[in-house]
Amino acid sequence: MKYAIICTDKPNALQTRLDTRAEHLAYIDATGVVEQAGPFLNEAGDMCGSLIIIEVETLADAQKWAENDPYAKAGLFESVTVQAWKRVIEK
Repeated sequence: MKYAIICTDKPNALQTRLDTRAEHLAYIDATGVVEQAGPFLNEAGDMCGSLIIIEVETLADAQKWAENDPYAKAGLFESVTVQAWKRVIEK
């Protein structure tokens, strides 16, 4: 099943994101479950959150993936929501 992981960064945490980015991208590559991902941008064009679509068996698996993300372990996020997601439109 597909899950959307929606993350909002803590205020003034851009440097944490930048410092942890290589580990985060390596985690995405190593786990092999990410179908789509990218940052949210604020009005200034700076990264301020994330949207990640993964495919795993259960909600518990998706939550575990989110908890083990190096961004989460670095304390980057103010909030994280993990929600089942269904693709309807694909271009």
